[in-house]
Parts: sequence; C-alpha cells; structure tokens
Amino acid sequence: MRLVASWNSRGLRGSMLEEMINLTNMKYRETKLALVQKVPTPITPINIDKEHRHITLAYFEQKSTVDYIGVVQGVPICFDAKECAVDTFNINNIHEHQIDFMKDFEEQSGIAFLLIYFKKRDTYYYLPYRRLIEFWERAQNGGRKSFRFDELDSEYQVPIQQGFCIHYLDILRKDLEFRDDT
Repeated sequence: MRLVASWNSRGLRGSMLEEMINLTNMKYRETKLALVQKVPTPITPINIDKEHRHITLAYFEQKSTVDYIGVVQGVPICFDAKECAVDTFNINNIHEHQIDFMKDFEEQSGIAFLLIYFKKRDTYYYLPYRRLIEFWERAQNGGRKSFRFDELDSEYQVPIQQGFCIHYLDILRKDLEFRDDT
C-alpha cells in the first residue's frame, strides 16, 4: 500500500506545473488544436475531513501510467510532467511501469514524451521518448543515474507564448518532423 500524503507535503510537488499544463490544454481544446486530458490516479481514501470535505490520507490503488493522454490533429500523445529544482534530472523520477507504458504507446504509433520544468532556469523542456530511453538504458546498464540539462538539445525547449501557458505543440511538431526524416 502506497500512501498519498496530506495536502501540505511532498504530495503536491509539481502541482503548479500541472496547473499550467491544464490551462494550456484547455486553450488547445477551445481553439480546436488538441484534446488532451489529465489521467486521474485512482486512490482509496483512508481519512476524510468531512467538515472541510477533503481527503487527508489515502493510498494509490494501482500504479499510474502517465499524467496526460490525448490526441493532437489525429496524432495520439501521452506524456508525464516532471519538475526538477536543479540542472540534473534524476532518472529515478521515472518508474519502470511508465517507461513500459510509453514504449507500448510508441509501438502503437503514438508519441510519448516528458515535459520537464527546470526550476532553477525557469525553463520548460520537451524530452522525446527516444532520448528518455537512452538515459534510462544508460542508468540500467550501470551508467549515470541522471542526465544534465547541458546534455539536452536546446531545440526542444518549450516556448512560453501569449495565450498558451506552456506551448508544447510547436515542439511536438518538431518531434514529428524529426521522425518523418528518419
């Protein structure tokens, strides 16, 4: 049984990032660019504050897959949102079941990626699955268990544009063009 912490703990790390992505996805839906939704994590409540009507303690019913899934102009996508306080991203922040899901998704002609917010740099980054799996395999084969910001291709930094909080569709297009060229 894996417990979900109460509201004032590590359980809400990344919630601002997710809120920004949710706002972006709402804008994408309103403008008919994409339909992408947050995947709810099934939980079983243990303690409920009935007076304030919220759950104070719960456990996860099953392992989650990714944070978001949807379709962009007929292209299926899935991605996970991660926050990194420094310039080094620990590969242990990605779980094997997530890698497995993303691999299966890609094998079904979908596009899988991570959206990472590097807090120190105030930079959002689109990490394609093909790069994620390189870092993952390096760690699994006894190499570094992390990757550095300077190992990433600057072409995949996500711009912040007017009207969209985190406009990742431009970078998704770049990813699709790369796939078409290979």
